[in-house]
Amino acid sequence: MYLKKVNGPRAVTLPDGTVMTHADLPDPSTRRWVASRKAKVVRAIAHKLLTREEALKRYALSEEELDAWHVAVEQHGEAALKATTIQRYRQS
Repeated sequence: MYLKKVNGPRAVTLPDGTVMTHADLPDPSTRRWVASRKAKVVRAIAHKLLTREEALKRYALSEEELDAWHVAVEQHGEAALKATTIQRYRQS
């Protein structure tokens, strides 16, 4: 079996005991960002599976967009990444 060379770890163990790999990340051509995909990217960065710079480049995100995802998760949890919930958390 051939393993593609990647920078950093191939897999990380999350606090809940699950293992996250590069295969679990959203496809680089993703254009529709649902809450679960955003959460995977934020989790991957937090657990050092992916660097911030790699995420910005891989998904063509702006720094402001990625920062907003990170702040939403830090302050309100992953549920805050839902498009319908963002408005509620921005007002508070």
